[in-house]
Amino acid sequence: MTTALEELEKLSVPEKVQIVEDLWDSIARSNAEIPMPQWQKDELDRRKQDALKKSEPYVTWEDAKRDILKSR
Repeated sequence: MTTALEELEKLSVPEKVQIVEDLWDSIARSNAEIPMPQWQKDELDRRKQDALKKSEPYVTWEDAKRDILKSR
């Protein structure tokens, strides 16, 4: 592992960023192997139920962004 790290240190920042992106993509493709704890599943279920109960419509990203930029 030390040799690999030493080789990575020789790369430019853009090359390192590309490797990180490629590594992250690889992890994302195998996300089925990453176990999700029960508390996290429970929290997602709770948030989904909460969202279904809301009578107010959600704000779109475009509207939220516009409001944020107006408040500056």
